[in-house]
Amino acid sequence: MHKVLLFMKRREGLSFNAFRAYYEIRHVPLCMTYMGDAKRYQRRYIERRRGEPEPEFDVITELWFEDRKLVDGLLKTLRKDDLPADVIADEEKLFDRSKTRAFVVTEAETALPG
Repeated sequence: MHKVLLFMKRREGLSFNAFRAYYEIRHVPLCMTYMGDAKRYQRRYIERRRGEPEPEFDVITELWFEDRKLVDGLLKTLRKDDLPADVIADEEKLFDRSKTRAFVVTEAETALPG
């Protein structure tokens, strides 16, 4: 399995709660129309306590694929900013797109005692 992590920041002026609600209710269904080859699509929202500084990113999105060629194609599309026009338009309502970062990761896990 190959995993891509997308680190994304909400656009200025959008509260975290409004950001999360819009992402889950509007953006996820839109993106699902283009996710035919993905095996998993997860979002991990950064939890911040009162008084902590504003994080660089508000969400880490995980996309899992079985085929490395699909991952390479996605990264190429992201680098060229060649996403479908409806996705770009929706992202502009939601994200500060200049801060989006994408990485392919390899996982290593250690079994803990107990």
